[in-house]
Amino acid sequence: MAKRGVVESGSKTALVTGASKGIGRCFALRLASMGYNVVMVSLTAEDLEATAKEVSAVNYKVWVRHLVKDMAEMKAAEELFAWTEEQGIKVDVLINNAGMFSFCDVLNTPVERIERTILLHDVTATKMCRFYAQDMAARGGGYILNMSSYSIWMPYPGLSLYSASKAYLKSFSVAFSKEVRNKKVYVTAICPAGIATDLYGLSPRLQRLGLKIGALMSPESCARRSLNGLFRKQRCKVPDWWFRLFIPVCQMLGGAPMRWLRNFTMQFQK
Repeated sequence: MAKRGVVESGSKTALVTGASKGIGRCFALRLASMGYNVVMVSLTAEDLEATAKEVSAVNYKVWVRHLVKDMAEMKAAEELFAWTEEQGIKVDVLINNAGMFSFCDVLNTPVERIERTILLHDVTATKMCRFYAQDMAARGGGYILNMSSYSIWMPYPGLSLYSASKAYLKSFSVAFSKEVRNKKVYVTAICPAGIATDLYGLSPRLQRLGLKIGALMSPESCARRSLNGLFRKQRCKVPDWWFRLFIPVCQMLGGAPMRWLRNFTMQFQK
């Protein structure tokens, strides 16, 4: 019996944004191993090319294409969809993974960063869903994974911009999944907690420590669990049961603990 989501090599295509590093890289590697051709989109050409070669080596029966593109621009989704149409690429699995982390009070956040965060997490991801889901529906169905965040249950000082933009993406994904499910398009919002990547600016030593004590998840584990949730057609998934237990605690935190957290984390804001 075939594993869930596995296809005949080269028969279907996945598109991954933010694909050059971290979770995006792991999504691309895993999808290639599952038989999907992979379109990789990212901002940094050198990293993207290196990762594309890595993904190509996973499965010689699939093809890998890569495109350097800034997804935090107003027309990014339109331009990417037009490019895939022009190239004759039909996307069966869309992974909206591109993201940017911001840990800073809004009053200290440059307006440009506010605009780019909301554009990337919300506007671009929503448009990507609009364009690719319509095409998937016309061809009989498909899968869309949107990377939200565990921080949606942590609207703490310094995280107001990041957590709110990710909360929108989760809410949108769950509602949108109900709109398109009868068209056999399945949408999943993934809400991972801390991941051992460079996104948060943690040193390699702190990443290793976080993995050791269970405070962080490896990007490989996150990608594997996330794809499992996607192909199980779950609408929302926190990719580790351990972190689910703390959601009520995160939501109730206030008063003196919040003031202490606020004072402690000021040193990390930037």
